[in-house]
Amino acid sequence: MTGQDWLEKDFYATLGVAKDASQADIKKAYRKLARTLHPDANPGDAAAEQRFKDVGEAYSVLSDSEKREQYDAVRAMAGGARFTSGQGGGAGFEDLFGGLFGQHGGGQRVRFSTGAPGGAPGGAGGVPPGFEDLLGGLFGGGAGGAAGGGPGAGYQAYSATRGPRRGADVQATTTLPFRDAVNGSTVTLRTSEGATVTARVPAGVRDGQKIRLRGKGQPGQDGASAGDLVISVEVAPHPVFERRGDDLLVTVPVTFPEAALGAQVPVPTLDGGTVRLKVPAGTPSGRTLRVRGRGVKTAKGAGDLLVTVQVAVPQRLDGKAREAAEQLRDALGDADPRADLMTRARQA
Repeated sequence: MTGQDWLEKDFYATLGVAKDASQADIKKAYRKLARTLHPDANPGDAAAEQRFKDVGEAYSVLSDSEKREQYDAVRAMAGGARFTSGQGGGAGFEDLFGGLFGQHGGGQRVRFSTGAPGGAPGGAGGVPPGFEDLLGGLFGGGAGGAAGGGPGAGYQAYSATRGPRRGADVQATTTLPFRDAVNGSTVTLRTSEGATVTARVPAGVRDGQKIRLRGKGQPGQDGASAGDLVISVEVAPHPVFERRGDDLLVTVPVTFPEAALGAQVPVPTLDGGTVRLKVPAGTPSGRTLRVRGRGVKTAKGAGDLLVTVQVAVPQRLDGKAREAAEQLRDALGDADPRADLMTRARQA
């Protein structure tokens, strides 16, 4: 990416967000566009692939607070500043910002002027208020003293000595099946630049978690280290299991006799097997029982499997089943399961 790219490309428009958008809004917009435009979802569509790259390029800048600040400053500064090279000859924005983007090797001194000599309106010496801080932040120097009045007033000199620059971080998003997120998985990702990277996702990764792979980003300049690959993980829901911390949750239906008399019932586990669970006699619907050590396994230990009992009520009763239910009703007599509820409801 060159300095001219920052001047010509509106990354906010690329992501469809306002210039004052929060980081959360920028991330949300990027995720939505990345899913829609990903080459795997648009095989053979060159336009979608290019748009996918543009979206990734925009996100790589706007998601980094330091890069975003520099980007905003460069585009704001381009509205009125006039730039010249240290030798006095005319130079384009590429010469000035070459150091910022690592396009040229070696050290170079860069000079700029903010307007015609003679003290243009604005801050001290013709420099617009805040302009010195803006350039000082970009080039790592403080503003020199401005000559007061007369020819040359408002002229400032800055030094931008370029050295090795660390490579930029690369952002990527992957969606994992629930079981792969719990057990760990190896995924192959395609970056916004079109490169593929194979990464190991550790067991127990959570939805929304970011994984940083050191040195897997863009290469550095002049011998500097490469950037990182930052993977945002989205976990697909499971039809049976849910996750709460390192515990897994599952709801298991039981019959009325099993709940009333007690029983041992099979409960599914995430690995595809089953475990026998003791349901104590008199277990009400909605009670949660715990199977220790059958939850999410991480380096710190293993969570539990939390089983919520749900008493299944038959939709139809025929013959002996209906007769048995009527006998149970008669045997229970006047027992009112709602008596305590009514008493508490009348309390102040």
